[in-house]
Amino acid sequence: MTARPVPEDLLTANGLRRAFVDFFVANGHHHEASGSLLPHDPTLLFTVAGMVPFKPYFVGEQPAPWPRAVTVQKCLRAGGKHNDLDEVGRTLRHLTFFEMMGNFSFGDYFKSEACAFAWEFVTDHLGLDPERLWVTVHVSDAEAEAIWRDEVGVPAERIQRLDEDNYWRMADTGPCGPCSEIFWDKGPDFGDDGGPAHGGDERFIEIWNLVFMQFEQQPGGERIPLPKPSIDTGMGLERIAAVLQGVHDNYDIDLFRALIAASEEVTGVAAKGPQAVSHKVIADHLRATSFLIADGVMPSNEGRGYVLRRIMRRAMRHAHMLGARDPVLCRLVPALVREMGRAYPELGRAEEMIAETLELEEQRFRRTLDRGLALLDEATEPLGEGGTLDGETAFKLYDTYGFPLDLTQDALRSRGLTVDVGGFDAAMERQRAEARKAWAGSGEAAVETVWFAVKDRVGATDFLGYETDEAEAIVTALVAGGKEVDRLETGMSGAVGLNQTPFYGESGGQVGDTGTISAPGVRFRVADTQKKADGVFVHLGTVEEGVLVPELAVDLAIDADRRTGIRANHSANHLVHAALRKELGTHVAQKGSLVAPDRLRFDFSHNKPISAEELSRIEEISNRMVLQNDRVTTRLMALEDAVEAGAMALFGEKYSDEVRVVSMGHEPGADGREKVYSMELCGGTHVGRTGEIGLVTVVSEGAVSAGVRRIEAFTADQARRHLAEQERRLREVAGVLKVSVSDVVERAAALADDKRRLERELADARRKLAMAGPADASGGDEVKEVGSVKFMGRTVDGIGGKDLKGLVDDAKKKLESGIVVIVGRSDDGKAGIVVGVTGDLTGRFNAVDLVRAGSEALGGKGGGGRPDLAQAGGPNAADAAQANAAVEAAVPEIVGDAASTTHGQPSDHDLHQQKQVRRCRWRQP
Repeated sequence: MTARPVPEDLLTANGLRRAFVDFFVANGHHHEASGSLLPHDPTLLFTVAGMVPFKPYFVGEQPAPWPRAVTVQKCLRAGGKHNDLDEVGRTLRHLTFFEMMGNFSFGDYFKSEACAFAWEFVTDHLGLDPERLWVTVHVSDAEAEAIWRDEVGVPAERIQRLDEDNYWRMADTGPCGPCSEIFWDKGPDFGDDGGPAHGGDERFIEIWNLVFMQFEQQPGGERIPLPKPSIDTGMGLERIAAVLQGVHDNYDIDLFRALIAASEEVTGVAAKGPQAVSHKVIADHLRATSFLIADGVMPSNEGRGYVLRRIMRRAMRHAHMLGARDPVLCRLVPALVREMGRAYPELGRAEEMIAETLELEEQRFRRTLDRGLALLDEATEPLGEGGTLDGETAFKLYDTYGFPLDLTQDALRSRGLTVDVGGFDAAMERQRAEARKAWAGSGEAAVETVWFAVKDRVGATDFLGYETDEAEAIVTALVAGGKEVDRLETGMSGAVGLNQTPFYGESGGQVGDTGTISAPGVRFRVADTQKKADGVFVHLGTVEEGVLVPELAVDLAIDADRRTGIRANHSANHLVHAALRKELGTHVAQKGSLVAPDRLRFDFSHNKPISAEELSRIEEISNRMVLQNDRVTTRLMALEDAVEAGAMALFGEKYSDEVRVVSMGHEPGADGREKVYSMELCGGTHVGRTGEIGLVTVVSEGAVSAGVRRIEAFTADQARRHLAEQERRLREVAGVLKVSVSDVVERAAALADDKRRLERELADARRKLAMAGPADASGGDEVKEVGSVKFMGRTVDGIGGKDLKGLVDDAKKKLESGIVVIVGRSDDGKAGIVVGVTGDLTGRFNAVDLVRAGSEALGGKGGGGRPDLAQAGGPNAADAAQANAAVEAAVPEIVGDAASTTHGQPSDHDLHQQKQVRRCRWRQP
């Protein structure tokens, strides 16, 4: 077989992606869209390989819905052991975000077919020269070697055996098996010959890995053959695209060229020389950032959100190194959507949200970036080549200025410096212990093993609560203290399992039902209902009368009035969700909720506070749907059909193949025809008609965390009571103000204006009173000569920090040349201190240094400000005189230091120039 030219449509990443899927679909594979970057796996922060979404099928937790599948899976490696972040931009191949093309067999075909498919695709469809392809197999896998040689036709001299590099295992126990890899030979310009086993790493690059999952690893080390061996393969799209496009750097493929060109345009800096690294980092991190946000992650200081923030800020620092001083990453999002939006529609849907999040985060970080770099300059001045920055300073950069550790390491690398990582970790641990709990991971909460045993014995609980509030049932299990028991007596608390129940188990934000379980002479008060072990409804409560035993026939009754409130709030939650998306944009996605009998709470993705006008419209839209009194419909649908019909799925929620779809309300569509207003996948309980909600009243809105807002609302009678209470208070206020209700706002505004005016007048009076006595500073006895410099010190009572600054500014003007210190004592025993230095003296004296001396005398620490004006404070107002004296005593010391540096020592100008040179180095790649 001879090589042929690569087809034109495969010379783009988009064309390659389509060709891979089309090939395997034509060979009987189901095309499954990429899963989320957030896996349903508590051991992983992110999806790191193409097989991750299929792990439940490989380990036998769930049956595979198809015998064979093909995917192009988005992946991210930027946290934990799968962390490529530090290498991105500096090597030819490392990426944080990448696409893994793979074909999978779940007990269908095995080695022969997998090898044949792979070889046919790379040679016949991609047109790669077979004479430049090498194959490796595991040392123990003679079967695979024979297949490649005898069935596929690969020459024996280009098949090599490797050891551990060619064996795959999911964990210490579980599915495992040998691998076989296909390598591409880049040619003699890139290293020695000898194939992948003996040649140069840069010459032979792996393009496809085929995992033959045929054994189960036992705890003792024994490997037992699996009854249905499976296939898991992976081929990195970016890497094979580089081969097809004849380039040796992943960042030179068409997809990255477009992003780097956009980066060059917005920064005005060409991607040449050392600047090329920064452009590569920006292009890679833009992809990682955008796809994470599209999948629902928001920047924060914990878990996945912290990894996202690290990636964003690393890209922002590189933009800063290219000279960008305004947000630029947000301006690159349209270029990314153009390149990848067709393959990943979620990217286009979230485009506005991605751009807004990037812009806000960049604005936040830029406020501290320069100050953080200045601290880095100062801390590393005494360090020589190969020196180590202490962990406390690195932690301060993280804690105060938002520098993730790897960003600090990145900035130090160009200077040949390192960080004391152990010291950083110790400082971080101290803060965690004092301030917050560490992130606990992303898996589901643990459930008591006892309920798994119950489910194995009696099966899942049948839920009857959609149709009825009352039912009869049989007790299937009693649990107390985490163990099954044979009876619960009067006064005992425990949990009851039933074969069927109308009690809703807490899930999807809806609280669990309460009520009673009863039989003749027996009464159990249900205080809560929860779901355990994937389908067992657990009724928690206390025996009020009699003895409860297994197999007892019981009557069940939920608290119907409570359920009525829950129904109204759950349906209102759907209406509010739809109204938020309609008013704020389709980037709004549910981040959490609470549906209780007395209120609803809805957390959602949005980057800024909602205005009063927006809240009013959200309320108005929701109530318009309530007044329609439209029938709330529920139906069971196939998951794919429901999503295709427009049903909103809760991000991160696991759904079965058949889902319950709840629809309510109607409105005109874009084509003029009526369409459903709200349609969501939901297992909760709802009203029969929207009119039963009665009324939706929003009572609060605020931030939960970065990029996540929370809205709370009342419905039905609770809303009516809330509005009645608001009306009562309004009338009360009107009575106090002696105006009609309609004039309350105008009268309150006038009073507020009067209050502000009086406060200003009072502040002016206090300042004049405080400076009374020797009002003319230049002639008063408070002004003295200290080391040939005029010095004025004064203590005042009842003056706040803002007014202290004004007093100091006034005194500086009167002095014309000199130093002013004023200590203000407050009624709570604390004191503030402000030091001012006139402009002609700031070359010799720094107000920050002086104010720190005074602060120490007051029992305080530190202080801050500018060379001409600085402020501090302390808890000991009684030591105000000592604070004045401490500042005065510091003046001759500084005068002496200044004099000593004028003879044979660097001048202020020289030192300033040296610092500027050092600071410039941080801003070079």
